[in-house]
Amino acid sequence: MNVTEIVPTVLTNDPEQYKMLIAKFQPFAKRIQVDIADGTFAPAVTIPVNNVWWPQGWTVDLHMMVARPSEHMPILLQLKPSLVIFHAETGEDLLPLFDQLKNAGIKAGVALMKPTFPGSVRPFIEKADHVLVFAGEIGKQGSQADMLQTEKIQLIKDINPNAEIGWDGGANLRTVRAISRAGADVIDVGSALTGAEDPSAMFEALTSDLDKRGVVL
Repeated sequence: MNVTEIVPTVLTNDPEQYKMLIAKFQPFAKRIQVDIADGTFAPAVTIPVNNVWWPQGWTVDLHMMVARPSEHMPILLQLKPSLVIFHAETGEDLLPLFDQLKNAGIKAGVALMKPTFPGSVRPFIEKADHVLVFAGEIGKQGSQADMLQTEKIQLIKDINPNAEIGWDGGANLRTVRAISRAGADVIDVGSALTGAEDPSAMFEALTSDLDKRGVVL
């Protein structure tokens, strides 16, 4: 059985709220995902990627919900996060961008929106270090998980068995165990943590729930 990691996500257009969320997650998080949206590919507009920072020692994934990934490459290469995730649906050829990231020691990821069949973007999946199954509403937190998207996980593994599989959208105490059992390596969690009265306790509850045995409801 795979070991699944719970990863808090940060989505905000306010630098002060960004700072507050980092402080909220710092007691327990070692890895986070920062969502960047440009208002074109995703309807929301977040803080720009050049305003992103994180505490020393953290593993940081940047989920780039942007229409033109290539335009963001200079700052991404300068920031040097652990992982950069671009969407397969942008229309740009992501393969040369993956090469640039990997040559800089940054992992390359691809995200698939709900309508996107893994086989239709096989070249991206074959070259990616991480494949994100996006099962919520883009640019928003607190959406309901589309659990039918779990069927993509095995299809992705068939194409690239070495890729880390991520899940984003509607992850909470009611859904994380089923998502984990479906084969996700990483579950990105937004509102279940940011809206919790005690985020540390919620993180522990989510992590503990992954270890429970029995029927997944």
